[in-house]
Amino acid sequence: MKLLLSVSYALPLIALLCFCVYFYSLTFTSSQPSHLPEFVSTTNHSSLSASTPPVYEKLCDYSDGKWVPTKRGPLYNSSTCAKIYKNQNCVSNGRPDTGFLYWRWKPSECHLPRFDPNTFLQLISNKHVAFVGDSVSRNHLESLLCMLSTVSKPKRVRHQGSRWWLFRSHNAILSYYWSPFLVEGVQRKTRGPPYNTVHLDRVNMRWARDMDQMDMIVLSFGHWFLVPSVFYEGGKVLGCMSHPVSNCTVEIGFDNPIRRALRTALNSIIERKVGKGNGVHVIVRTYSPSHFEGSWDKGGTCSKTKPYGIGERQLEGEDAQIRRIEMEEVENAKARGKQSRGFMLEVLDVTKLALLRPDGHPGAYMNPFPFANGVPKVVQNDCVHWCLPGPVDTWSEVLVQMMKTMAE
Repeated sequence: MKLLLSVSYALPLIALLCFCVYFYSLTFTSSQPSHLPEFVSTTNHSSLSASTPPVYEKLCDYSDGKWVPTKRGPLYNSSTCAKIYKNQNCVSNGRPDTGFLYWRWKPSECHLPRFDPNTFLQLISNKHVAFVGDSVSRNHLESLLCMLSTVSKPKRVRHQGSRWWLFRSHNAILSYYWSPFLVEGVQRKTRGPPYNTVHLDRVNMRWARDMDQMDMIVLSFGHWFLVPSVFYEGGKVLGCMSHPVSNCTVEIGFDNPIRRALRTALNSIIERKVGKGNGVHVIVRTYSPSHFEGSWDKGGTCSKTKPYGIGERQLEGEDAQIRRIEMEEVENAKARGKQSRGFMLEVLDVTKLALLRPDGHPGAYMNPFPFANGVPKVVQNDCVHWCLPGPVDTWSEVLVQMMKTMAE
């Protein structure tokens, strides 16, 4: 009887407690802005900060798998998406084969769902997700914008030094910051010095100055470090890649500069963003291999029409080395930032799955109808960037699964 009386007194209290929690959740939800004014930070620090350091759980290894045929085509095409850069619009440029559109990535140890635009938009609600890197980074973002546009049309927002797209439906911003080295540098030009000038110890302020407005940062780079360059540290010449100038006698290759540049970028995020107590999610997208058959600067082509099968192509050489450096530096940065509240850092490992898709590049179809008047003596090929739609769409399928895990 005493037990029954205790329960009878407790039930009203439990009901009252549930009502208070429900009312508080309604109040918090209704306080979120219904739209995002231009040039207003989307940073939602309360949702990213945590009372304890984050626990890093092992994600499914989406990098290990194979490409298998599928009857389902892409979510978009050149007619339905206005965000496709003309040099990646392969079908509209006259590429005759479309088989490259009908493959899906099948991981060895788990299932990779088809990209769901609504799920992605829900995950970035009230947030600013910044893509920072070279033109392959832009390629990735444009692919993502095309898929998201199937359910919500973004508005282009002017912002100094970058490109912003506003999704009013979810109070979210996606942005792209051109920064091919992540650090300060000037890329080589046709009319000008034929080599890069890179300061490995200075983060590129083009994107770093907006860091306080970013909730998630997707970093990616690599290709620009494989051409002649002069590298500086502390204002002094550290060494060179491919001896571009006679007075630079120290040849240091590309691996050490790539490591230093990524370390500078990650340290800057930890010190300037996390050091202020602001939460941030950081994803380093690994190197995307090119597929030139022959030298890239001497008429190399990429004319294959199918992915590599199991055992046909191994991850080796420069591709493997750059990926290894990126993986190591992410682990080092995790150790440096593990005591920081709201800081999460992961790797979007696309190197292996991209390596197996020699058929996914624009090749000669980076320009409209290159063979309309016969086969010219010289045909420029793009074997670095990816056709849209194309294999690059898969990168966002992996990305959204990572974001779901990071949000838990």
